[in-house]
Amino acid sequence: MKRLIYIIPLLFVVVLLSQEKASAQEALSNYLVQAAENNPGLKAKFNDYRASLQKVPQVGTLPDPQVMFGYFIQPVETRLGPQKAKISATQMFPWFGTLKARENVATNMAQTKYEAFEDAKSKLFYDLRSNYFNLYFTGRSIAITKGNLKLLQSFRKLALVKIEAGMASTVDEYRLQMEIGELENQLAYLQDNYQTQQVAFNNRLNRDRHATVEIPDTLWVKDLPLDMQQIADSVSLQNHQVKRLDNLMAAYQAEQEAARKAGNPKFSIGFNYIFVGKGSMSSADAGKDAFFPSVGITIPLYRRKYQAMVQEAQFKEEAATNQKLDKVNTLNTVLERANRDYQDAVRRVALFRSQLSLAHRSLNILESSYSTDGKNFEEVLRMERKVLKYALELDKARADRNASVAFIDYLMGK
Repeated sequence: MKRLIYIIPLLFVVVLLSQEKASAQEALSNYLVQAAENNPGLKAKFNDYRASLQKVPQVGTLPDPQVMFGYFIQPVETRLGPQKAKISATQMFPWFGTLKARENVATNMAQTKYEAFEDAKSKLFYDLRSNYFNLYFTGRSIAITKGNLKLLQSFRKLALVKIEAGMASTVDEYRLQMEIGELENQLAYLQDNYQTQQVAFNNRLNRDRHATVEIPDTLWVKDLPLDMQQIADSVSLQNHQVKRLDNLMAAYQAEQEAARKAGNPKFSIGFNYIFVGKGSMSSADAGKDAFFPSVGITIPLYRRKYQAMVQEAQFKEEAATNQKLDKVNTLNTVLERANRDYQDAVRRVALFRSQLSLAHRSLNILESSYSTDGKNFEEVLRMERKVLKYALELDKARADRNASVAFIDYLMGK
């Protein structure tokens, strides 16, 4: 029964912490949605993609028909009568499939713009998450520093008591004042830094630069979504920079097809109408207007131009293929570094959690010793610094761990 008395409050605390972490993750997700909707740089990328889509109907449409009207200043006399005016209309038709090939070029080029937009969105999400984790660390640094200041203030009161009792030197109080002064200066810098990071975060959301950002007291744990081989495969296939190069290669392949078809004959269909006046001859057809259709063909005799167009597209495709290979190799190198940073952060979380626990226990022992006999003052200050250092390093490792996962998500195109 006694054990239940201790277990129930502990479970209550665990539930509260899990709810807080879930709420913080939901808050970050909401911030990501706001950024996707409001960030002006992302809107610019999306409008660039929308503009490129308008190329498709431009290149996939037949050329405009030609309509001509001619008036004979001096009518041309014919057997049926004088020709007074002439009107004609002609429509040119490219070789079969040419328009479709041009549409494929424009569509794939537009898709490269879309992948650039998606890459910009993924980069924005990573920057926002990284900014959020930095805000968490800076906020925790402020809270930890304030806690250490309170600790030093209480310790200063104890030192004054020891000095009055003749059990300690006035130098102890001076040292504490110096420690407090340094921490107060560090706290002022941290508060300014938090303000700067908060403004950067809000600017990415395109909202009031001084709006409050909801930050948790304890950061949730973020693990890698897959094993490293699966992540590497995902980066090679799903990274938006790689997918952009895939679409660029497809565009150059379609460009080769369009260039080949451009070297085929083009056809034209038209009609001509001639206005004929009354002539001097008496005939049933006299003065009758003339109408006749026409069919034309454009023969591409000079082949070097079209061959050069095909070769140009082939070289572009080869260049894009090499760019993709280079990009995948670079991304794999970056991924290995990100994994190294993640593993290092995981180790540091475990290390500094243990170190902080030992430092706290050591500080408690040293404080008890000092309050009893006034000895080991320098050891107390040294251990207090270690407590501050390990507390900050622990939260820095937590932030670095989640930032590493966020960066790997970005490499995977998330």
